[in-house]
Amino acid sequence: MAAFNVVRFRVKPGNEERFVEFHRSMQDPKLKGFMGGALIKTGPQTFCMVGEWRGFQNIVDARPQMTGLLDGMRDRLEDMGGGLGVTDPVSGGGGAKFGAPKVAKKPAAKKKARRATKRAGAKRAGGKRAGAKRATRKR
Repeated sequence: MAAFNVVRFRVKPGNEERFVEFHRSMQDPKLKGFMGGALIKTGPQTFCMVGEWRGFQNIVDARPQMTGLLDGMRDRLEDMGGGLGVTDPVSGGGGAKFGAPKVAKKPAAKKKARRATKRAGAKRAGGKRAGAKRATRKR
């Protein structure tokens, strides 16, 4: 079952763009089981990173590598306060995964559009369907 990690950050003033670029440059961070993530700007100087993983054990196994990545940007981060340090991480699995509701297709509208296109093509071809083969007479 999929698992997720979420990390809050507060960036030092003037370091926002460098922080975003650091995350953009991580197209393939080589973390086993990592399926992708997103960096979200939540306010002035504050960000949240959400990562999706194949399973919770993948997060546990990748913690040393993630700490190494954090070390590459630690100098751009402010202490979160309350004894947290420069990050506020949480992770877990077993919740509910949900998505946007599927929109019902309108096949009738597509059929009408196709019919209108065919009619317009027939009018351009002088009453004959556009692209239709002409019958040839044998003499």
